Amino acid sequence: MFDCVNVLLKMQNTNGGYASYETKRGGAILEILNPSEVFGDIMIDYTYVECTSAAMGALKHFSEHYPQHRTQEIRDCLSRALKYVLSIQKPDGSWEGSWGVCFTYGTWFGLEALGCMGRRFDLGTPGSEVRAACDFLLSHQMEDGGWGEDFASCEERRYVQSEQSQLVNTCWALMGLMAVRYPDTKPIERGIKVIMERQLPNGDWEEEATKRSVQQDLRHFLHQLQEHIPYMDPWEVLQALPKEGNVVVTFWCPILHHV
Repeated sequence: MFDCVNVLLKMQNTNGGYASYETKRGGAILEILNPSEVFGDIMIDYTYVECTSAAMGALKHFSEHYPQHRTQEIRDCLSRALKYVLSIQKPDGSWEGSWGVCFTYGTWFGLEALGCMGRRFDLGTPGSEVRAACDFLLSHQMEDGGWGEDFASCEERRYVQSEQSQLVNTCWALMGLMAVRYPDTKPIERGIKVIMERQLPNGDWEEEATKRSVQQDLRHFLHQLQEHIPYMDPWEVLQALPKEGNVVVTFWCPILHHV
């Protein structure tokens, strides 16, 4: 575990962000030499809100359990990463994702990053950035309580609403709201209801629309249960529900959420 943390500290880019497998070694001008017909922006490993958020969460969690290991370096690393995440937030409060569709996905990771740094409603310190991100998500909640973002968002680099809500987008939006402990549980309950209502008798969910994007162009059709639904933390779901009343939740999750 200590070796893993040492690697994460070494992998941070000078702008504070994290890429997927190596530090940045060139400029975007190298994309002129891109030979691929299905991938965009692949000639160097760029920094992403998703990778940065994941690294932040891991380092923050580690530092809470092992506060004596490279304490100041981890603190400085997290500070730089936070500045990077804030610097790439869009004016509408969203983040653009690169590994999923698209602004819903990126905003989930952005909120996870801010939440792990203590910018949460339950702590009384959400900040304007968290409020703006939550407002962005809530502004796109659909009439049935779910969220749905079309793959065209990745191509046009703007939010494109899908015709129907999608389970995956709904999960991402809910996890973003819960990461910062959004205080109004009603929109969260509505989203959870959508997920529960679409669950099949065998505990599975039907595959819906395109939900993953890799480097802007390549579309992945992967199964809901195998990839996305398992990453919803059952405890967070239960915490989001009312403490009183006759609500009974049956939400089976085969894979525990790993921090």
